[in-house]
Amino acid sequence: MSGEKILVVDDEEDILELIKYNLKMDGFDPTGVLSGEKALEQAHKQTFDLIILDLMLPGINGLDVARKLKADPKSCSTPIIMLSAKGEEADIVTGLELGADDYMTKPFSPRILQARIRAVLRRQTKSPEDELAPVGIFDLRIDPGKRKVEVGGKPIALTFTEFQVLYFLARRPGWVFTRNQIVDAVKGEDYYVTDRSVDVQIVGLRKKLGSSGKYIETVRGLGYRFKENL
Repeated sequence: MSGEKILVVDDEEDILELIKYNLKMDGFDPTGVLSGEKALEQAHKQTFDLIILDLMLPGINGLDVARKLKADPKSCSTPIIMLSAKGEEADIVTGLELGADDYMTKPFSPRILQARIRAVLRRQTKSPEDELAPVGIFDLRIDPGKRKVEVGGKPIALTFTEFQVLYFLARRPGWVFTRNQIVDAVKGEDYYVTDRSVDVQIVGLRKKLGSSGKYIETVRGLGYRFKENL
């Protein structure tokens, strides 16, 4: 990856310049604006590969900016990473459900932000074959082509929906997904999936995975994530 155009939106000029500087050092082409209004103007003028969006903005706040970006055919498919000064659960959940691809809370590590950016951009460029790539993490191996799951080399029988939930989470370790995001990603054939029934699927998964069930973590007030490190 090199030269991808990134729009950075933050009303704190020092933070804006810090992000832009690190993006430039990492080979990206950043554009910075200090308000939601300016962000919408820039997104309408040109196409960006990714948008870093602060939530606490004067005038139009970050959530409303995200709504407008997702409603505009020109920017609806542009990935968004949200930044939240307070890290309030309600804002984060709303942001994710509005279509944000990731979020980070302030204060944040520039290196981690850059890693998240690269991860989101990789997702955007995946081929159909990548979508069926096996996942090997910790003692788990998940093969979507054969629809097989092994824990420590031993096969585990999962329902269609349990498999879909596990594969969805395990492909992006460390990423937090709301229940609604999981519902959108999982097309259950053997179970009618709702935001409430996601909890039931997680309970079943943990039980079947035994000691490996601890890899699926509950993030209070948000949803679930697959453990990133042991």
